[in-house]
Amino acid sequence: MALDQLGYFEEQVLTIVAILKDGAYGNAIVEEIKTQLDRTVNLSSVHVTLYRLEDKGLVKSHMGGATQERGGRRKRIFTITNAGLATISIMKESRESLWKLIPQLRMSF
Repeated sequence: MALDQLGYFEEQVLTIVAILKDGAYGNAIVEEIKTQLDRTVNLSSVHVTLYRLEDKGLVKSHMGGATQERGGRRKRIFTITNAGLATISIMKESRESLWKLIPQLRMSF
């Protein structure tokens, strides 16, 4: 599969990781999807998608420090890779070129 042909949800998660920069972890991504896209998603579906994107080399992860608010647990932080940035850039350009081909619609009232 070409890296510029991600599934819709993969593309959304990858884009949110790029938006959140160093603050991209499971719950933050879930909240950002809800805020930006007005969509409720399951945390486990976000984690599965993040691991799939990591397997494809589009994101990388590391363990953050333990926090008191998490009961001393650490969270896995995700960051977009150069390949991930290239992928969402190619996808954006592809979508834009297709949108430009749509004829102007005239609305009749």
